[in-house]
Amino acid sequence: MSEVVLKAQGLSKRYGDLLAVDDLSIEVQRGEVFGFLGPNGAGKTTSINMICGLLEPDSGTVSIDGDAIRGRDEALRTRLGVCPQDIVVWQRLTCREQLEFMGEMYALPRQTAIARSRQLLADLDLIEKQDIQARALSGGMQRRLNLALALVHDPQIVILDEPGAGLDPQSRVKVRQYIHALARSKTIILTTHNMDEAERLADRVAIIDRGRLLELDTPAALKRRVGEGDVVEIEIAAQIDAAVKAAVEKALKPAVNDVHLDLENKQITVRALNAVGKLPTIIETLEAQDVPVGEMRLRENTLEDVFIQLTGRRLRS
Repeated sequence: MSEVVLKAQGLSKRYGDLLAVDDLSIEVQRGEVFGFLGPNGAGKTTSINMICGLLEPDSGTVSIDGDAIRGRDEALRTRLGVCPQDIVVWQRLTCREQLEFMGEMYALPRQTAIARSRQLLADLDLIEKQDIQARALSGGMQRRLNLALALVHDPQIVILDEPGAGLDPQSRVKVRQYIHALARSKTIILTTHNMDEAERLADRVAIIDRGRLLELDTPAALKRRVGEGDVVEIEIAAQIDAAVKAAVEKALKPAVNDVHLDLENKQITVRALNAVGKLPTIIETLEAQDVPVGEMRLRENTLEDVFIQLTGRRLRS
């Protein structure tokens, strides 16, 4: 049975006339990677700041293992580690110095802080840079150091805000692999605009817009029931006429989102939610119209399709 480690219930926050977060309730299970997605201005940052205890909600509560976070509750907040989107490091301290300093700020014993710092530097491929000042590191290295700073006190829950932003492909793969490994021992809340990254990493995703929760489910379940649908391309093994084309399109429309027959190229393109589950119906319909079926190809619905369907195509500033 899944165990709830973090619970936010009825969170709301208003700035003047703007309702930034509107009655948000989520539950995060122990050991999962929880994706928190939304367009610019959706209320993600405000929500995360309330969850971290950095911002007092107008209403609602946040609890960790059933213990409510109230005001400056340092004991509870040490269970959280936060890696912000903006890189926050001390430019004139070495990697080792700032990790050890951060450990001491969390009241870790000196030797524990040293050991944790060295392990994190090794895990994130920074051990050879341990005595280099942060200002001399590349942007990707600084971002990995930023992640290490959020982990030095060994938090129970880790909040990663756009951890892949600005990384080159090699660093992005390294960070992704590290997050996968981290999820074996910690609960992770991940905010990102990269739908592919969310689909690869998250066990469940919450999609919010205009401060309200729109959907919360696994990426696979969301793709089955939300979005534009999977695309199935079916080759027609022989020429068919316009009458058969019209009959096939009419018969399939109740079951699928969209169907198009290209007589010239002898191909049927069908878009449908959970298209794999509807393949028997599609094939039966074609057979009933005496349409000879050739090769079939499937392109799955993506999390980006789901996101656009829920939040719209309008650009956000």
